[in-house]
Amino acid sequence: MSRTNVVAVVVAYNRQELLRRCLDGLAGQTAPPAGTVVVDNASTDASARVAAGHPLGAHVVSLPVNTGGAGGFAAGIARALTRFPQAEWIWLMDDDTIPTATALEALVGAAAAYPGSPALLASRAVWADGTEHPMNRPRTRPGLPALLHRHAALAGARQIRTASFVSILIDARAVREVGLPRASYFLWNDDFEYTSRILRGRIGLYVPASVVHHLTRALGSSDADPGERFRFEVRNKIWTFRDCEGLGPIERAAYEAATARRWLRAAASSADRATLWRAGREGLREGLARPADNMTIFLGTPVQDDVAAVEAAARASAGPTSPSPGSPSPATADPAGTPAPPFSVLLPVYRGDRADFLRRSLASVTVEQTLPPDEVLIVRDGPVPGELDDVLAAARRGELSGGVPVRVLELAENAGLALALDAGLEHVAHEVVARQDADDISVPERFATQLPLLAAGYDLIGSAIREFSEETDTGGVVRRQPADPERIRRAMTLRDPFNHPSVVYRASAVRAAGGYEPLDLMEDYWLFARMIRDGVRATNVPDVLVRYRVGAGAYARRGGGRLLHSELELQARMHRAGITTTAQYVRNIAVRAGYRLVPTGVRRTAYRTAQRALLKRTR
Repeated sequence: MSRTNVVAVVVAYNRQELLRRCLDGLAGQTAPPAGTVVVDNASTDASARVAAGHPLGAHVVSLPVNTGGAGGFAAGIARALTRFPQAEWIWLMDDDTIPTATALEALVGAAAAYPGSPALLASRAVWADGTEHPMNRPRTRPGLPALLHRHAALAGARQIRTASFVSILIDARAVREVGLPRASYFLWNDDFEYTSRILRGRIGLYVPASVVHHLTRALGSSDADPGERFRFEVRNKIWTFRDCEGLGPIERAAYEAATARRWLRAAASSADRATLWRAGREGLREGLARPADNMTIFLGTPVQDDVAAVEAAARASAGPTSPSPGSPSPATADPAGTPAPPFSVLLPVYRGDRADFLRRSLASVTVEQTLPPDEVLIVRDGPVPGELDDVLAAARRGELSGGVPVRVLELAENAGLALALDAGLEHVAHEVVARQDADDISVPERFATQLPLLAAGYDLIGSAIREFSEETDTGGVVRRQPADPERIRRAMTLRDPFNHPSVVYRASAVRAAGGYEPLDLMEDYWLFARMIRDGVRATNVPDVLVRYRVGAGAYARRGGGRLLHSELELQARMHRAGITTTAQYVRNIAVRAGYRLVPTGVRRTAYRTAQRALLKRTR
């Protein structure tokens, strides 16, 4: 089999013979990795020489001090991403992990078979005698819709929430988004903390067909008497529960309770309780202090610059946490220096649009942009009045776009927005597509703000919008959406967490979700819900990047029998697709369908009140 776009990362410390066997296993893969990084944690044996002399041709990083498994993996991932910038996946393992010949092929195959985009896949780890290693057996993720469990089954896998560092395959985009493991942990709970960050709002899979041998000294679990190492358990758990953004409040409480039970069992069964209590007190003392950050730990080491680059990219992808209206976003800068990919603007036009609005909209996405697109594709959805045809003809001739090529796709009959956009997606010249409506106005920094986030690993990027009814920048309701992937997933069960005219997405991600499907005025919500369900990485920029024109009849169009019919159909589809539970379905029928039936004035007031409340929550 041809090489995969995978880089293996192995952390080694004083186990030269096991390291040799590990590298032999990597060299014998049916789907070999494109490269291997070995991090030698200041071994006192010949581990570094074994790695450097192995026929696999691994890239070896020798650290001046032992940074533990946590530091070793942080260093290895950072070096892998900088030395192999085209890597799509990072495969992690310790030097006592011996992968079977098909271990990587099975992981990559499961990722391809899953009807979505998993961020992490874990192998089945067995001990020397073939027994599944209890230390590395991840639990099935609770609380997911049944459909996602069925999706995992299609890939021969099951859904998980966390995993150990013993043979896990991580999407490089997720790493660039969340950053590196926290080296301050040294050992214990570093993989729990890191994978919980990776998998918050993302898909993780356990793949039993991918088998590795984890050759620990004994077959045991995390419940075994830890002795002096209980210090790390206590310290790192305190840091995790206090600082880890990967856990939601309910998850945090559940894990805290489970940890307390495990500590009590360890104390009850320990043969040396005095040592355990002494280590626990030391861990408590250290846990109450602030851990050192990665840059401090790796200062003066060979990976100093690698760590800085990856961590900076992760900070940029996160964007501001407390934005103020009109404040610039750090996402406008791409610290990794990755150029923006070529992209298309997809702009539908139909007979109800106005020629002057179209001219203004087209100018806002071309001549006024600090980062102009590589093309604009206008979809003419059926015949249009002569004034609109004149604007389309001028656009074709290059008179309205400042040199940006404009193509017009003409549909013979009015097909509706969903089918018009789907047709456009089949004809755009580029994988990356920005949406624009014919009467909206993009601010000059829109694309310069959104496009760098693609390099950070996102597939769907929206922004805040400001409603307006006149050609002015003053006034108007700001519609700001959540940025955090987990908050987006939660919001999706009740409302659309994106402003459709503001989004930039990968066309392949849209197609993988089934594309736009006709659903009157709700085709975008239905599409985004399926994309998020399938694991697409999504965020919203808090800055206002689009001015959204609101006509006199906007609030009237949000109600009535037509919208009620669409609403009921949407809720039925969401429930059948496993996006909402039965309780959420009933809630949505009561709240959202009821909203469609109230008088327009009440609807206007309720909408504006809700938007103000949302704005306060997202600041």
